[in-house]
Amino acid sequence: MITEFVITSGEQPKRLDVFLVNRERDISRSALQRLIELGRIRVNEEVVKPSQKIRPGDKITMDVPKPEPLALKGEAIPLEVLFEDDYLLVLNKPAGIVVHPAPGNWTGTLVNALLHHFQTSGGTVSTIGGKERPGLVHRLDKDTSGVMVIAKTDQAHRHLAAQFKQHTITRVYEALVLGVPKKGRGVIELAIGRDSKERKKFSARTSRPKASVTEYHVDHRYGKTAAHVLLYPRTGRTHQLRVHLTSLGHPILGDQTYGGRKVCVVEQIEIPRVMLHARTLGFQHPVTSEAQEFTTLCPSDMEMVSRTLERVSHGASESQPL
Repeated sequence: MITEFVITSGEQPKRLDVFLVNRERDISRSALQRLIELGRIRVNEEVVKPSQKIRPGDKITMDVPKPEPLALKGEAIPLEVLFEDDYLLVLNKPAGIVVHPAPGNWTGTLVNALLHHFQTSGGTVSTIGGKERPGLVHRLDKDTSGVMVIAKTDQAHRHLAAQFKQHTITRVYEALVLGVPKKGRGVIELAIGRDSKERKKFSARTSRPKASVTEYHVDHRYGKTAAHVLLYPRTGRTHQLRVHLTSLGHPILGDQTYGGRKVCVVEQIEIPRVMLHARTLGFQHPVTSEAQEFTTLCPSDMEMVSRTLERVSHGASESQPL
């Protein structure tokens, strides 16, 4: 598909690829650079380099090929199934696995595992999410572990999606955060959206803010170094919990995207990943209308970090002069 537009008078001179990555939200910078080098993106009808400086009045011509349909294949990736019937499947997602295929992760995803599971068990899966997201009513970030529900029929998908939209789903997360919030409990209300300057991040610095609310409770303190918090999201925005805790001044341990390097090693403890776990998920069964609730234990890597923090904070308190 070919599109053309002219750089407006208020635009500051900048690299072509930098300008486009903030304009074309669905195309990565590396993909844009390839298109520029292939001559599919031109400035004033001329083939240029990604570093070409754009200026007001320049005409940009983009010929972006339509992506080919993705042929997904099932893969024998183990699943920890918590519950399954003819209408839905509830599982405990491990950290480190991407939920659905996307650039850079076309295989080895939860969707690949689900397809294999349904192919071998003879079950069905909802088609509402399309070929790349079969059965997915919601998702968790790659580094987040915990409970997820998968729809096996279109009817179940619509019913569950409506519950998520109406915020009638019960959700409890737990996280290890840097430092200790001053208030033992509270509510964070901060409208967020895709960051206007860093497209892979979400923040209050956005042109499309969406209301976002998170309730939190400090469950345990590790001295002044860190805390274990329980989180009750009232809305479900992308990266909501990560952004909200950072705005509170207590980013999640291991979350370098929002907390920087200081959250990756704490008290000489190396943090293996974002310390966030979807602990509890509750909903109304889409067919029987029965209340369903599933809770999973904190995964071993978070438990190990918790124990180490406890030991370090306990040792520090014992060494304090009286």
